[in-house]
Amino acid sequence: QVQLVESGGGLVQPGGSLRLSCAASGLPLDYYIIGWFRQAPGKEREGVSCISSSDGSTRYADPVKGRFTISRDNARDNAKNTVYLQMNGLKPEDTAVYYCAAGRIASTVAALVGYGMDYWGKGTLVTVSS
Repeated sequence: QVQLVESGGGLVQPGGSLRLSCAASGLPLDYYIIGWFRQAPGKEREGVSCISSSDGSTRYADPVKGRFTISRDNARDNAKNTVYLQMNGLKPEDTAVYYCAAGRIASTVAALVGYGMDYWGKGTLVTVSS
């Protein structure tokens, strides 16, 4: 069974940085995509970034391009992995609950809109405020 546990959220001032972690286990052995999503109060959930297990390709939503970086551990055990989201230049509009999600799909385009992302963590709160 796939399990995803997020950590690293907190309160940060505008312009600051945070690194989120997603500890994943029980992943498919062949291929999958892990992504980060966020939901701000009163808004719909949106995709932030995702990374493919097969070739390490990444995709970012336009609002975070150039500020956020997704990466993963080079784990030998493909069923376990930790994925990171380095967030720099944070803005108040980045305030949201950030969720890690995973799915056995190959398309990062589809993953970033949530298609096929069947497994979700409980989320970690990021607050950007002075």
